[in-house]
Amino acid sequence: MKDFLQVKFTLRQASVEDDPAIRRLVHLGRINPTGLDWRRFVLAISLSGDVIGCGQIKPHGDGSREIASIVVDPEWRGQDVARAIIERLINENPGELFLMCRSTLGPFYEKFGFTGLSMSEMPKYFRRISRVVGLLHALQDEGESLLVMRRSGDAQRLTG
Repeated sequence: MKDFLQVKFTLRQASVEDDPAIRRLVHLGRINPTGLDWRRFVLAISLSGDVIGCGQIKPHGDGSREIASIVVDPEWRGQDVARAIIERLINENPGELFLMCRSTLGPFYEKFGFTGLSMSEMPKYFRRISRVVGLLHALQDEGESLLVMRRSGDAQRLTG
């Protein structure tokens, strides 16, 4: 007989009331706080009703779209919350997607079909950000660098 996983959280679209929780998670995750628009977010909600994770698809002026603001409350890490958010965002947003992450997270995102890009392969927005981060050496103090990745528009949908 097949064992069924116990549901520990659900996913839903954010509402205006979720904006403070989104900002709290982004601050907690120490990631880029610009471009936070609750209307673009998918949230992971614990059974007790707490926002435990978030992520969004952020459009850019050059036409590229970025999977961004992926954060999971530290107490919930390792429980497939990020995976569920990423899979939902990818499945609801077909076509080419980009992301920026710490270089050490590259192998995690490769599981979803993302591959690292060279500077010449990046859309204008991501080249500009990569240059700024390179000049500031923002992540090098931690032995990391910024990684820009792309998921092809013809990559298969994910099933989870």
